[in-house]
Amino acid sequence: MPGQLTDTIMRRLPIYYRHLCEMESEGVTQISSKELGDRLNQTPSQIRQDFNCFGGFGRQGYGYKVSELKDRIGALLGLHREHHMIVIGAGSIGRAITCYPAFTSDAFHVLGLFDIDQQKIGKRVNGLPVHSMEDLPGFLDENPVEIAVLAVPREAAQQCADLLVEKGVRAFWNFAPVDLRVDPQQCTVVDVHLSDSLQLLSCKMEIDRLSEAL
Repeated sequence: MPGQLTDTIMRRLPIYYRHLCEMESEGVTQISSKELGDRLNQTPSQIRQDFNCFGGFGRQGYGYKVSELKDRIGALLGLHREHHMIVIGAGSIGRAITCYPAFTSDAFHVLGLFDIDQQKIGKRVNGLPVHSMEDLPGFLDENPVEIAVLAVPREAAQQCADLLVEKGVRAFWNFAPVDLRVDPQQCTVVDVHLSDSLQLLSCKMEIDRLSEAL
C-alpha cells in the first residue's frame, strides 16, 4: 500500500524530476535505486521508500523505467496541466521570474505583470506589458489565475495577498520577506526568503569552520 506523501518527500520530488529529465535527455531508459541514489547522494532504501509513497512500480533486479518514473512524478507535481500565474512587482526579482524560460516548458505561464511604479507601467518584460495595480481586480475577473508571485516590499505583501485572496487566488509564491497571514485551509503558500537561504549557507560554513578548528 502506498504511504503518506509527506512534506519532506514532496520537497524531494522536484529534485527527482529534474534528474530524471536529464537522464532521459542522455538516453538513459532504465535505472536502479542504487544508481539513482548514487547520482542524488541518497541511499537506495531512501529512494525506494520515497517512491513507495506514491505507488511502487519498480521491479526487483530490473529497476525503474526512467520515462515512466518521470511522468509519474511530473503528474504529482501537477506538470500535466497548465498553471496560470501573475507576478506582482516588476523589480529585479519579478522581471527575472517573468523572463525565466523553464517555467513555460514546465507548464507554468505568466499571464500578467503588475506594479505601482509609473515609470515601469506600460513597459514590456519578456513581451508582457507591466500593468498598473489598479488594473489587477479587472484582470483577475477576466483571466483565470491560480498562482500569484509576490515580489514586493515587506510592507505591501499582506495587502496584495488580501486582495488576491478576495479575487479567488489561492496559491502564493512569496518572495517578500514576511510571513503572509492567510487561511491555511484555503490557501497554499511557499516562501522564498532569500536572506534566510543565504544565512543558512553562512551557518553551514560557520559549522564547518568550527569543526575544522577542533
